[in-house]
Amino acid sequence: MEDFANINGVKICFQVQGEGYPLVLLHGFAMYKEFWKWHSQEFSKKFKVITLDLRGCGCSDHPSETYSMETLADDVKSLLNYLDIERAHVGGHSFGGMVAQQFALKHPEHLNKLILMSTFANIPLDKSGLDMYQRSQLSFYDAKVKNPENAFWVKMKQRFSRNFFKDMNQNPQKLHHDMFTAEDLMHLEATKGTSKPQDILNQIYAITTHNTVDCLVNIKNATLILTAVKDRIISASSCELLNEKIPTSELVMFKSSHFFMLEEAPDFISEVLNFLKQ
Repeated sequence: MEDFANINGVKICFQVQGEGYPLVLLHGFAMYKEFWKWHSQEFSKKFKVITLDLRGCGCSDHPSETYSMETLADDVKSLLNYLDIERAHVGGHSFGGMVAQQFALKHPEHLNKLILMSTFANIPLDKSGLDMYQRSQLSFYDAKVKNPENAFWVKMKQRFSRNFFKDMNQNPQKLHHDMFTAEDLMHLEATKGTSKPQDILNQIYAITTHNTVDCLVNIKNATLILTAVKDRIISASSCELLNEKIPTSELVMFKSSHFFMLEEAPDFISEVLNFLKQ
């Protein structure tokens, strides 16, 4: 069940599943902790899985003032304090992977192993590119208000490989990997995708505060870096740079796209479990 913690001046919504060593999973841009719901069912058989809505997302508070990526990392650390957890494995996807990097650099004494998924060390866009990304996110919000179902499919087309998306689109009730259907994902987007224009602007501002390129060498924790060859949101080359800079990392390349954790769920779960067992 969901719970709430008042930390660093905001209310953070979180969920804890399972027993064992703590594993924190951080979601992507304007997403929500339920992105991990199917993975958590598997991981929680061996770990205490902690998922949370980052500030400005899901059921957590949506502050109007801007915040940095370091602030989000501090939120994770404060939640661990709230749960009386000294150290944990931390994994983050995309935007959440930036938070995870900042956590590793700012709070290394609270980190065991690190998992970075389809993320980057610094903005791979110039100012005009970032402005375009901002406009696209705000346009998606407007489209979602006008026609949620159509907006959902536009978003998913960018995040899944072509064949998998086609299968989802033609068979919305089809159960993939005995885990989820397209209708399940659509329901989550409609009920949990609560980030509004100000939240989008705040999260983009947080991205502008993120540049870990020169600091990655200081990450001494065992690190698993996961990416996908067809990722159109964050290219695989960004993860290759992370692997080059972090001295204790290994890189695994998936065949699909930005949401490879869903599209190739069994292989993803297996890679993570094998890494954490080592």
